[in-house]
Amino acid sequence: MADVAVSSRRGPVQSRPNRLLAFIGRKEVLPTVLIAPVLLFFIIWNTLPTLWLLGLSFYRFSLTSGRPPIFSGWYNYNSILNDAATWLALSRTFIFVVLAVGIETVAGFVLGLLFWRSDKLPMRRLALTLLFAPMVVTPVAAGTFWRLIYDPTFGVLNWIIQSLGFSPVRFLSDASAAFGAVLAVDVWMWTPFMVLMTLAALASVPRAELEAAEIDRLSPWDRFRLVILYHGKFILMLGLLLRTIDAFKTMDLIFDMTFGGPGTATELIAITLFRRAFEAFNMGSSSALAVILLLISIAFTATFLYVLYLRERKAAVA
Repeated sequence: MADVAVSSRRGPVQSRPNRLLAFIGRKEVLPTVLIAPVLLFFIIWNTLPTLWLLGLSFYRFSLTSGRPPIFSGWYNYNSILNDAATWLALSRTFIFVVLAVGIETVAGFVLGLLFWRSDKLPMRRLALTLLFAPMVVTPVAAGTFWRLIYDPTFGVLNWIIQSLGFSPVRFLSDASAAFGAVLAVDVWMWTPFMVLMTLAALASVPRAELEAAEIDRLSPWDRFRLVILYHGKFILMLGLLLRTIDAFKTMDLIFDMTFGGPGTATELIAITLFRRAFEAFNMGSSSALAVILLLISIAFTATFLYVLYLRERKAAVA
């Protein structure tokens, strides 16, 4: 009875679940608890495989040899850097990235600006929905779709060409036309993404500053440079960065359309990596190539962030 009286004077005893919830709800504990699942997922599915890949790149290991991995130091990296075919595929990839991202950025910005300025256009939402449709199509489906369009026998594009009195074009089997045909499909797919990023960047521009620029009679170029680009540059640079990295690792679209052919006309570096890993089963060499591509992607990211930071510093000084 005395214990009951003491406990009643002190108030109800807090149960363990309540104490645990109170501990988790503390200001210094709650952020760690919320971010812990994300960190755990990142470590298991990103950090550990990357470390495994990095370690395997220093070994000579083939799945078909039946022998255990043999430590070889920098052998895999030296063989890749001295391989002319790898350099050719890498240079072809850079050309693809520059052309694809450049065309998509210019076309996306122009289309985004047109849609932004015509906010009272009839059926504007339907037009935007149709414009964004290619972006949500899976690359394999888009590759199959365009492979049928490009078909020299029954493809609709060659039917139009023949109806105009020209000879059919072998878009995917002619080495001189295959690269341009694949590039056109990539532009068709991902220009809507740059339109979306442009609309997001333009939406971040304050209307008051635009109206002030019109009152001050600034030229269209100065209005773009001093108002639109100043407020929307981060979103535009983010879209450019994401699109550059995604174009650099393009594989599934080309895999479905040409598999790098005819010959090596459309073989980008991701196709080279696939062939080295899953056709030759050379795990050590393919791991080294994957590490090199990862470093190039990191260099892309660092360059974009540095340019953005440099512009922000210049704007702050000005």
